Amino acid sequence: MKISIIGSGYVGTVSAACFAELGHEVICIDIDEEKVRQINAGIPPIYEEGLEELMQKHAEHHLIATSDYDYAVANSDVSFICVGTPSGDDGSIDLSIVRAASASLGRVIAKKDGYHIVVVKSTVVPETTEKVVLSTIEEYSGKRAGKDFGIAMNPEFLREGKAIYDFMHPDKIVIGAIDKRTSVIVSELYRSLDCEITHTNPKTAEMIKYVNNSFLATKISFSNEIGNICKKLGINTYEVMQAVGTDFRISKSFLNSGAGFGGSCFPKDVKALIGKAKDIGYDPILLKSVIEVNEHQPLEMIKLLKAKLGDLTGKKIAVLGLAFKNDTDDIRESRSIPVIAELLRLGADVTAYDPMASDEMKKVFNNITYHISAAGALKDADACLLMTEWDEFRNLDSEFGLMKDSVVIDGRHMIVLEDIEQDIDYVGLCW
Repeated sequence: MKISIIGSGYVGTVSAACFAELGHEVICIDIDEEKVRQINAGIPPIYEEGLEELMQKHAEHHLIATSDYDYAVANSDVSFICVGTPSGDDGSIDLSIVRAASASLGRVIAKKDGYHIVVVKSTVVPETTEKVVLSTIEEYSGKRAGKDFGIAMNPEFLREGKAIYDFMHPDKIVIGAIDKRTSVIVSELYRSLDCEITHTNPKTAEMIKYVNNSFLATKISFSNEIGNICKKLGINTYEVMQAVGTDFRISKSFLNSGAGFGGSCFPKDVKALIGKAKDIGYDPILLKSVIEVNEHQPLEMIKLLKAKLGDLTGKKIAVLGLAFKNDTDDIRESRSIPVIAELLRLGADVTAYDPMASDEMKKVFNNITYHISAAGALKDADACLLMTEWDEFRNLDSEFGLMKDSVVIDGRHMIVLEDIEQDIDYVGLCW
């Protein structure tokens, strides 16, 4: 089929490359001419494992980019809205970019013959697809949804660093359409994937996305709260959660206590659902607690650090890991950010290393020292904070011997003392 994708950010670019790999003809639409040039040259505008290979394979064949809405929509059967939905100051979702994309689509659909389908893949709160996207397209096109064009909501469930794999090997595909015709056509896009499709209405599909992420975030904050209690009782929280996770109703996933969650999805989505709940007159106490625990959690590392070193003024502290998770350069809501900010406030001398995210973090902190290796960051350090689950950090050993005082506070439960020879004062965040 012929697809146009509005927005060449994380979701848009990954979806475009994967749809091309599935054999569809894909046109990316973006107002950023530099992104258009990059995509046509097979250069990903973002980093994601396996993405460059797919784009090089399909660029200018099954995958092209343009800033011309008219051309892209006229030459496609289905348009995906994959634009950003940032959080407002109060945490509520900002739909201005979604509205603008919908208006642009409406203007082009007004000039097009035949049944065109618009699919929302951006993460939006329930009722957005029908009350914002559908109504805006009707307003600007002068046409009727369900008669002249179709509308559906098709949320993404992609993990950064594993997004290509997740797209090609989904555990669920959700299509919330306003009519059967639209649902069937959108389903055809995924025909070659071995996955059952959940067919529902748009607002239910929107809610499934938010509940999915909010539940995972809740498991993390719950695990962190239990971990903090275990710490005070001298109990190994990982041993506790290992046993708890064997219950098939719970599972072991997302039960590791640590420094908390970050990224572009969990914090934003939980806050957006909180905002939507408040809009309809409900106070989501549990969801608010999930965010509160997560915001407090990284500062637990500073408490442990002060308990070991006392006054941090002038102390050299190495921060290993700046990305919010491994296998990405994304620092959005990274737990390293509040940690570094607090270290600087307390007068510490911060050195840092990340395999991929240093350049991005330099945009936030230009007053810390960045290194090209873990060893460089650790040299003469008074303490080390492990913040991201990079595999190379699991293999650190002799590097700790470069430290002035080998105090290691592990925020991701990566160091196994039995596996290293170096004598360190190891402080697990939660045990």
